[in-house]
Parts: sequence; structure tokens; C-alpha cells
Amino acid sequence: MTPLARCSRLSLTALALASSLSACKPAEEPPFVEEREPCSDNNPLRNVYFGDLHVHTSYSFDAYINRVDVDPFAAYEFAQGQAVELPDDAGGVRTHQLERPLDFAAVTDHGEYLGEVSACKDPDSPAYSSDLCIGLREGDPSVLVQWGLGLGAQTPVRPKAICEVADCPVELSDAWVRTQEAAEAAYDRSAACSFTSFVAYEWSGAKTLSNLHRNVIFRSERVPAIPATHFEEPDYWGLWRALDRDCIEGLNGCDVLAIPHNSNWSNGNMFVAEYPEGDQAELASLRARLEPLLEVYQHKGDSECTNGLANPLGAPDELCDFEKLRTDDFEDCGDGTGMQGMINGGCVSRVDFARGILTEGLREQARLGVNPYKLGLMASTDTHNGTPGAVEEYNYPGHFGAAEGSSAQRLTGTLPGGPQDSPGGLIAVWAEQNNRESIFDAMRRRETYGTSGPRMAVRMFGGWDLPSDICSRADLVELGYERGVPMGGDLPAQPASASAPGFVVQALKDPGTAAAPGTDLERIQMIKGWVDASGEPHVEVFEIAGGPNGASVDISTCETQGAGSPQLCGYWVDPSYDPAERAWYYARVVENPVCRWTTRDCNALEAAGEELPGACDTAIDVIQERAWTSPIWN
Repeated sequence: MTPLARCSRLSLTALALASSLSACKPAEEPPFVEEREPCSDNNPLRNVYFGDLHVHTSYSFDAYINRVDVDPFAAYEFAQGQAVELPDDAGGVRTHQLERPLDFAAVTDHGEYLGEVSACKDPDSPAYSSDLCIGLREGDPSVLVQWGLGLGAQTPVRPKAICEVADCPVELSDAWVRTQEAAEAAYDRSAACSFTSFVAYEWSGAKTLSNLHRNVIFRSERVPAIPATHFEEPDYWGLWRALDRDCIEGLNGCDVLAIPHNSNWSNGNMFVAEYPEGDQAELASLRARLEPLLEVYQHKGDSECTNGLANPLGAPDELCDFEKLRTDDFEDCGDGTGMQGMINGGCVSRVDFARGILTEGLREQARLGVNPYKLGLMASTDTHNGTPGAVEEYNYPGHFGAAEGSSAQRLTGTLPGGPQDSPGGLIAVWAEQNNRESIFDAMRRRETYGTSGPRMAVRMFGGWDLPSDICSRADLVELGYERGVPMGGDLPAQPASASAPGFVVQALKDPGTAAAPGTDLERIQMIKGWVDASGEPHVEVFEIAGGPNGASVDISTCETQGAGSPQLCGYWVDPSYDPAERAWYYARVVENPVCRWTTRDCNALEAAGEELPGACDTAIDVIQERAWTSPIWN
């Protein structure tokens, strides 16, 4: 056990949390650099690493209730290539294993109910025999609803049936220590740097059943004594202040960031431009400092963009129909907010999607001088099976244990779950080496991108002096860093000799495996967003490499047809650049079509002579996997 873990376990009480944090504060002065061997793969021009930073295990109430027994230790082992057993729909188990291990991962179990689940699983706990704990262990759906609704309360409180008989703060502390121990056990501190783990958790606020969740990722093993949860901090402003107070300012060597996720379920509430009392510019700076990334994709769909909104951000873009949860007619929130997004209800807002959020950030910057939504893009799974990186369409095990233990169940389930779900995505980072320091710093500077699952390598640079032939240059990367900025960066001041910025995007297909080769690329697009002099938002999509190529897939056999490109590169200069207008630019890289998991499951059921669910007639047949880079801003 680490010294911090021992300190956390021994000093924590519900009434002395503040003093315990002070007592546990290490003597060293920041900056803290972990003790470890230098990585043998260190590359000043940076390597690409793939990971998953949104993973639930049996420590999360909504995983455990579905018979998931994979704990954080096993989840990290799965990420490194070991098999785990998942429950099936007949009371047995099935085995799942990654064909390609991940480079890094974080277990992000719900901080809420972390202690309560621990108490319910412990036969020696006085809460073990409570009806609530019995229902949790037996998979009673009403318990899942009761605990879920508890997170949607305006003033959330811990369940009295458990916490009046068990010491929930101590249970939380113990579970948090085990979470830290699992991350430490998985972290490769040798020169091989084969795998990086992060201490992390999820803050799961959901007022009015609108999703406000954040994944909290710590840079090192220096972490607060207990996680700040929705019970202690009912709103996200309180979360950021707690992280700033108890980690960055209050614990030497502690650094942290929070990643808002699944904004497509937030009814405009996750990124509404409202501030509590205080200096708004200062508050916007706090938000920007603690939230540098946005989860643009996970198993509950895509949060890049959507068609059907009333403003220009909802202008038709056929690729914005990708993996949507809301396929019905919906009300546009306009400048307001709604509720019940987590049950697919309420209005849909432009700030439920990356394009609207990024553009709102430009408007706030014009108003406050600070952009609170300067967000890089990433993706992950949100698996509730403890299976980070299980993103293949051809081998989808579901996300919710026994509730999705067979093809038939996955095709007939309801949200979350069912045929509208996806296997989820991955985060890619460009970092010097595979360790916590380098990967965290890459996330902080937003040199990241998200994919819907494939491991395509994508680089993007922007600048005023990039050569027009850069795509054919062997020193593309060197030139990108020397004369420009990478994804996630800010363009430097415009020189007098330049009339418009140029951007280069290079993409290499996922090589796949011998058994499942990767898919060719179809196109690269540049998406530009800006706000004009009157404050109106605009978005335009430009084709910069490749394009529609006629490739298709035979959905009866899932054999692909037609050729694409193993690699693409495009150089593009903004044709309508106006130095008076602030703008952002990101790239979207799109693969040729392949069979979606629903098609594969339906084909398997048909081949086995089983009755086909209705989803086999209505679900989308094919998918064009993709990547989204972090933006570059001017």
C-alpha cells in the first residue's frame, strides 16, 4: 500500500476530512515527478498511444447489479490483454479478451455509492442484510432505479438504509484505497513502459435526469483522501472548486483534470453559460483549467454534431447522423435548457454537441476575455463490464453484464443499452513516452483525438508558414512543430507576410490484426467554426483529402467491397479567413463502411436458426468509423 493510501485509510473520518487532507499533505514541494525508470520509447517528436478513460467495474452500482464481477484489478489486467469472465443471460459466464492490449487506461467507477456497494458486498457489514443491499446483490431493477434517481435529486443524500447502520465515509475511504492500489499494481514503472494506469473516478451528478457526469483523472498517485462526489458537491462548480482546493492547491504533487462526458444527454445543462456568484472571468478560467477535454464519443453515441437544430450549427451534414441516440423528432432547446435527457426525454441543445460548445466558447471569450470551453476531443467506452478497449464491431460483448449477455438481449434492450448503443471509442494521445506524466501533459495541452474504435494514426498541425508541399515531405512532423502548432494548440499571432492560416492533416489507417485487418480510409474533412461580428455562429465543412469512393459492404456476409486509401494527407488554407473573427478548426477522418455490430449479431442469430428481434429490420446496417482531432484555435 502506498504511503498516501495508508494515510487515507487511517486518518479519514466524516467530521475531520479537512484536517485529514492537511495531515496527509506530503512535505515535498511541487512540481512532483514520479520515481520511475525513463521509458525506452522516449521520442521528442511524440508517439501515439491509445487508451480508455471511462471504465466501470463491479465497484459501480449499475455494473454490480448486472452480475459483473470484474473488479478494478481485473479491468487493468484486461486492458493489458488478459481474459475476463462476463455473465451471460443463462446464469453462466462467457469469456472476453482484447486482441490488442491498450497503452493506458483509467478505471472510473462512480464515486457515488462506492462505499455503499462495498458495504453491500461485505457479509460482515451491518448493512449487508438490508433490503437495499439484498436487492442490489439479487439484481432487483427497482434498486437500480432508486439509486439512479438518487443522483438526479437537487439535494442528493446517501441511502439511509445503508448509511445509518454502516459507516459510509469509512467504506468509501476503503474502496478508494483499493482503487488506488489497483492502479498502482497495473502501472509499469520499468523502462519498458508497457502500460500506464491512472487513479480516477466518475462524479455522477444528474440533476433533473440531465447528464452532468465528469470523469476525474489524477496525474499521479498523489490524490485526495476521498473523492469529491455528487453527495459532497451537488453541482459541477463545487466539484471544480473541491478539486482545486483539495488536490492542486491542497496536496503537493497532486494534479487533476475532469472530462465531461456524454453531453448528448444533457438537455443543454452541461455547458449552459451560467456562473455562480463571483468574478465570471475568474470562474471561466477555473473551468478551462480543470476541463481541457470533451468526450465526443462513447457507447451512448456521438456528441460531435446533430442535424435538425434551428440554428446554423444544425445545418445539414450527412455525417452528423452518425450513432445518434435521439432518432425521434425532438424539441430544440434554443437558448434554454431541458430535463430528462438520460431517459431520452426533453429538448436537445446546440451545446449538447461539440460544435455548439466550441462556438459558445468563442462567444464567451468575446464577452469575458476567457474561453471556458477550450476543449480538446477524446473518446472512450463507458463500459460497465470492466472491459476497457473492447470496441470492435465484430466482437461486441455489450456493456451491462447479464443484461446484455446474448445477441438477442443486446438487440432488444432499452437505453442505456439496446441496438442504438455502440461498442464505444478510444482516446489517442501524442506523447513523448508512455507514462503518467507524459500522457497527462498531452491531455492538458489537448494533443489528443478520439476515435469510434479504430486505431488510426492522425496528426494535425496549423500555422502561417507551413509549406504547401508538406504532405510529400519526409519532415512533415518536424515542420509541423517548428513552424506551427499541433492539434489542441493556439495559432501564434498572424505575421504581416501571411494572409491566412494553413493546416495539414495526415492519417494512417488502423493496421488491425492478421485475423481482422483494418479498414481503408475514405476521406479527411476540415470543420471550421466561427462567430461573426454580430455574434452569430457559423460552421462549414471542407473536403481536404480523399472523398466518396463508392466503397460498400455486403451486409449478408459483411465482406467489404471497393478500395479506399491506406493513408491520406491534406493541406488546406482557410479560403475565407477574417482576422477579426475568432475561429476553431478540427479534422474528421472517415473510414470506408463496414458492418455494424447489430448486423453481425442479426446474421449470427439467423445462421443459428433463431427468431430475429425487430431491431434486425430497423437497426442501422453499416457504420463508417471515424476519428475527430482536437481543434486548433485562432
